Amino acid sequence: MSEPNITVVLAEDQGMVLDAFASLLGLQPGIEVVATATDGDAALAAVREHDPDVLLTDIEMPGRTGLDLAADLRRLGLRARVLIVTTFARGGYLRRALESGVSGYVLKDAPIAELVSALRRVHAGEHVVTPALALAAWDQANPLTERERQLLAAVADGATNATIAATLHLAEGTVRNYLSTAMAKLAARTRTEAAHTARERGWL
Repeated sequence: MSEPNITVVLAEDQGMVLDAFASLLGLQPGIEVVATATDGDAALAAVREHDPDVLLTDIEMPGRTGLDLAADLRRLGLRARVLIVTTFARGGYLRRALESGVSGYVLKDAPIAELVSALRRVHAGEHVVTPALALAAWDQANPLTERERQLLAAVADGATNATIAATLHLAEGTVRNYLSTAMAKLAARTRTEAAHTARERGWL
């Protein structure tokens, strides 16, 4: 019995990795890469144009991230299922991915056979997660509130407390209080250290 034909849009901002994935997937029976994209905005446009079965995407890209794309596809009612392929082996990223509607999450250093198997399983309606990541997600719950994540993300991007306060229409003292609470949760001495820790754990 032949494998079902699966159409794929591939999104990856590193050109060599993109070409390698496209070539390897193109050799697999029943899999057709119908478009590639090097940033999140182009990926969304490609999904809207080609209506693929699966969007295979990295997390960190210019424009929309892979997590943004998953949320956008769900919001827009597009049928493509999302398979994340990334170097980020962090439980925080996995939790956010599942919240965004991602169907699968595997690592780039996995054998191509594992990636192809995950793609076929995602296409068949399953949810696929690298086992080590599943354990990390349970062991490392995100203690930050949505507002604390928002503020730490701004800090990570270099914003001052005054800029954050003006942008979010908050008092500067309120911003300091939120950041102090986040620092305490992360056992960080500075707001910059807190932002770095949160990003390293995949919580931003």
